[in-house]
Amino acid sequence: MDDNLHSPERRLIELRIEHADLDSLIDQVGQSSPLDDLALRRLKKRRLVLRDEIARLRAELEPPEPA
Repeated sequence: MDDNLHSPERRLIELRIEHADLDSLIDQVGQSSPLDDLALRRLKKRRLVLRDEIARLRAELEPPEPA
């Protein structure tokens, strides 16, 4: 059971949730406080890092399609 807590599949789900949360937060910050560019840039950078990590995990979990 402990393996399920640290499985790549579970990590992928957690990353996708965090990415969706960041999308929502970025929208809120952009609408409510357009002057806070630094915070917005940091959130967007974190979202890109998450997207890259999600893509890496998906590539590990999904076998390549035959050519």
